[in-house]
Amino acid sequence: MIWYTALVLAVAAERLAELALALRNTRWSLARGGIESGRRHYPAIVALHSALLAGCLVEAWSAGRPFVPWYGWAMAAVVAAAQGLRWWCVRTLGHRWNTRVIVVPGLPPETGGPYRWLRHPNYVAVAAEGLALPLVHGAWVTAAVFTVLNAALMTVRIRCEDGALARLPGAGARA
Repeated sequence: MIWYTALVLAVAAERLAELALALRNTRWSLARGGIESGRRHYPAIVALHSALLAGCLVEAWSAGRPFVPWYGWAMAAVVAAAQGLRWWCVRTLGHRWNTRVIVVPGLPPETGGPYRWLRHPNYVAVAAEGLALPLVHGAWVTAAVFTVLNAALMTVRIRCEDGALARLPGAGARA
């Protein structure tokens, strides 16, 4: 259980690094006339992602969920793949990547990297990680609750992001 706690804390540290990068990228985007959308749903996303990390640990520790090696290692591989996909998105978008929905007028939409195949690859990474991280150590209630709530939030988020991009003359950056 100690190694699972370390894994969840490592994901939490990674999330903090994302927030620091997003803050820097927010400043970059706003300095170039970026327009933010979706401020109302953003706190719910932060709360849900924080609850995911806490839920992983609380459920695994309090319910005494066992680590099932064949399943746990497979889920850990999904978590690692989700991290890889997320950072591929970050690298592809560069300064335009953000945890908020900010579009910079005049920037063309990204069509390279994972955006060549998926419109919202970062959200695929979030969904995969949110399902797999709890299941590494059998926290199936956390996985199920996160998945349902995340699906609802992503419906709002993707509509918001697509709407923000559509309002720009020509094209804009993906958030």
